[in-house]
Amino acid sequence: MPSTPSSSTTATADAASPTARKSTLAALRGLAPFLSPYKKQFLLAGLALLVAAGATLAVPYAFKQMIDLGFGAGGSKSAAHINLYFLALFGVACVLGVATALRFYMVSWLGERVTADLRSAVYAHVVMQSPEFFETTKTGEVLSRLTADTTLIQTLVGTSISMALRNALLFLGGMTLLFITSAKLTSIIIVMLAAVVLPIVFYGRRVRKLSRASQDRVADASAMAGEILNAMPTVQAFTHEEIEARRFGASVERAFETAMDRIRARSVLTVVAILLVFGAIVFVLWLGAHVVMQGSMSGGELGQFILYASLVAVSLGALSEVMGDTQRAAGATERLLDLLAAKSPVQSVLLPETLPPRTANGAALEIAGVDFHYPSRPGSNSLSRLSLQVRPGETVAVVGPSGAGKTTLFQLLLRFYDPQAGAIRLDGVDIRFLTLQDLRGAIGIVPQDTVIFSANAMDNIRFGRPGASDAEVIAAAQMAAAHEFIERLPDGYHCFLGERVVRLSGGQRQRIAIARALLKNPPLLLLDEATSALDAESERLVQSALEAAMVGRTTLVIAHRLATVQSADRIIVLEHGHIVETGTHAELIARNGLYASLAALQFNVE
Repeated sequence: MPSTPSSSTTATADAASPTARKSTLAALRGLAPFLSPYKKQFLLAGLALLVAAGATLAVPYAFKQMIDLGFGAGGSKSAAHINLYFLALFGVACVLGVATALRFYMVSWLGERVTADLRSAVYAHVVMQSPEFFETTKTGEVLSRLTADTTLIQTLVGTSISMALRNALLFLGGMTLLFITSAKLTSIIIVMLAAVVLPIVFYGRRVRKLSRASQDRVADASAMAGEILNAMPTVQAFTHEEIEARRFGASVERAFETAMDRIRARSVLTVVAILLVFGAIVFVLWLGAHVVMQGSMSGGELGQFILYASLVAVSLGALSEVMGDTQRAAGATERLLDLLAAKSPVQSVLLPETLPPRTANGAALEIAGVDFHYPSRPGSNSLSRLSLQVRPGETVAVVGPSGAGKTTLFQLLLRFYDPQAGAIRLDGVDIRFLTLQDLRGAIGIVPQDTVIFSANAMDNIRFGRPGASDAEVIAAAQMAAAHEFIERLPDGYHCFLGERVVRLSGGQRQRIAIARALLKNPPLLLLDEATSALDAESERLVQSALEAAMVGRTTLVIAHRLATVQSADRIIVLEHGHIVETGTHAELIARNGLYASLAALQFNVE
């Protein structure tokens, strides 16, 4: 038998804490798996980059030849030289234009492609996380990383890397040709540039830290906005619009202030780089002018030297500018890698078992000595030494006061969490030895908080079984007493329900959720307050449909309204995570225990 996956929460702790902060290059190495599939495209972009850089470096030499040979010759020979060199200069420009356009196209394609792959990978990884992950990670923060952070990486891959390589080539090529033109003047430039680069590198580290902080503040604002927008009815009911607007405004201001710190630091970095670099170049050119006056260098050579020096200065300035984008992208990469490094404590085993063939009566369920506490509340057990056996085809109701552990039991059955002790078996197989797909494929659930997606009614019900036909969807809706109201919608089953389902009442939402579970047709059905949002007439219709749906499957029902579970084969009463009573409705009433007390309160009120 395969080994049981660990239920420890250390992985989650690792996921919650950021990865150790690395150097810029170390952080960007995390992008390697997303870049490696496109080696051919990078090679083509690199070749275009080399050609464009070579053409750029050829321009100063062409000017030197034109000045020294073209203007230096006389008569018709001078005109011929001028025509030849201007034609050559135009040819260099053509090569430069074509190579630059090809480079731009390829790196832009790479930026878009890598960003799309990265977004897909992060989203696919996040949706595989257990609910434990979302206890500590805000949805708005994840969305910020999927949008703002990936956009920074797109800029890096699609623009900054290409600019960095281009300017690095121009810098190296320009320095080499400067040496060839005048080793003395170039040596002076190198000494001065060494003094220039050190403060730029030192200050660049501060820019990186501020970039990370700025991205964090933007994520905080996005998380707050997402939380409030998802709860607008509650916000407006308590007239908190102005309060929440002020809170969000304060969060935005904090993000703005942090961004301004980054911008100020980057501005200082830019001006320092430009002033120092160009100051060094101007000083060296002043020396060069004196060399020409002494006759040690021709006018063409000085012009060539000036152009190469300008290329070196511009490339170094551009490199310092690109450094800012690289620092921001490194911070964004770290944040995305934090998400990709998150490991769900609930995993499918490498060598899973399979469920036995489904029987006509549904699934057998066994819960043996289960202890469980939520990771965020390690000192408080939600379930303690819970044991329960449910026969195939049996309907078992789970009742008890709020906080007794009823919904927690359902979350363990779906393996959203693993218990700290004990085991849960479905048809005799420990659910930890099943793949998550096989386990959850065998369970249908109607949750207490119904989720209806922004799609039409047909697709919302088909969510239970994506391959179902329209006729099967309609049949499930009829069983759930949803067919009639869906037909009355403007476009019937093809009516778009709207974002956050503003078109549907609570009872209608619940019936669509029930239809979705019925369409799935699982051997084990979990009903978590499935009729809680229904009026009396709808409850009667749905209860009748559910009773028919329970035939041939095992059903667990959570209910606070005890009138809906009186016909259950067995009723389990939970209190503080323990089973304190079990029996039929009549038996539990006769015992005059907790169930009888709850029933007396409800039935007396009714």
